[in-house]
Amino acid sequence: MKHFNSLLLQIFSSFALLAVFCFSATAEAVDADAAKAFAKENNCLRCHGVSKDKDGPAFTEVAAKFKDAPNAEEKLLHHLSSGETAKFPDGHEEPHKILKSDDANAIKNLVAWILSL
Repeated sequence: MKHFNSLLLQIFSSFALLAVFCFSATAEAVDADAAKAFAKENNCLRCHGVSKDKDGPAFTEVAAKFKDAPNAEEKLLHHLSSGETAKFPDGHEEPHKILKSDDANAIKNLVAWILSL
C-alpha cells in the first residue's frame, strides 16, 4: 500500500508539474504589447475593438467564437492571410485586409493574443 501511495504521489506531482509548465509556456508565448502594436500598425483597430464591436467584431468576441475550436489558430491565420470575405453590419461584404509581415511570428502572436482574450 505504501508503494501504491508513493506511485500515486509521483503521478500526481508529474501532472501538476506538467500543468504548470503548459500554463507558463502559454502565458509566455503571447507578447500582448507586440500584438497590440502590430494590430495598430496594420490598422486592425480601425475595424475591431479589443472588447467593443466596431465595423468588425471585438477581439473578445472572436476569442469567444473560437474558444472550443480545435483549429482556431489555423482558421484565424487563414482569415488574416487569405483575403477571405468579411461581412459587415450593414450587410456588405469585402475582402479582409491581408496581413503581411517580414516576421511570421508577428501574425501568429497577434492570433495567439486575440485567442487569449
